[in-house]
Amino acid sequence: MGNEKTVLKLRLPTDPRWVKNVVEGNIEKILTDHAFCEQKAASNAITLIVQNPNLSDLVQEMALLVQEEMDHFKRVHDLILERGFVLGRERKDHYVNELLQFVIKGGSRHEQLIDRLLFSAMIEARSCERFKVMSEHIKDKQLADFYYELMISEAGHYTMFITLARKYAGNIDVEKRWKDFLEYEAKVIKNYGKTEGIHG
Repeated sequence: MGNEKTVLKLRLPTDPRWVKNVVEGNIEKILTDHAFCEQKAASNAITLIVQNPNLSDLVQEMALLVQEEMDHFKRVHDLILERGFVLGRERKDHYVNELLQFVIKGGSRHEQLIDRLLFSAMIEARSCERFKVMSEHIKDKQLADFYYELMISEAGHYTMFITLARKYAGNIDVEKRWKDFLEYEAKVIKNYGKTEGIHG
């Protein structure tokens, strides 16, 4: 995929030591967290459909995304079962909750839509970057191959959300708002990379 920092424009890369120090000793917790990340991504796509039924292109893209995210959920769950684990309980994703604080709460429905699309793109971008780091540094070959495949998928989701934001932008300066999101995310992510979660 090339240099993910260039492609995704993320300001702060994940320290590869996160894989060695946190991920490899907590595979069961990482897989459970990952499964719920996929489920939440599907829920987010459903919400976008419910809130914007008149935007047919968006509805079509989100319908496909729901299918793909739930397929990923099933595949992660299959890995959990293969390894003799059971899906654990969902834990709060503090990273995502902090990003949500940056999303416009008031304003028009149009402004809220663009911000929701950029918020979604941001999560996909960081997930893509985390999957790349995992694919390159995890010793488990099955997981390395799996996360490489998902890295490519997440990059596609990121591109789709950014493309939709630009398509429906109207008079909103999407590039400036995206730059603001990137700067905010860089401040947020500084506090993560220490716990057994995809965004942890």
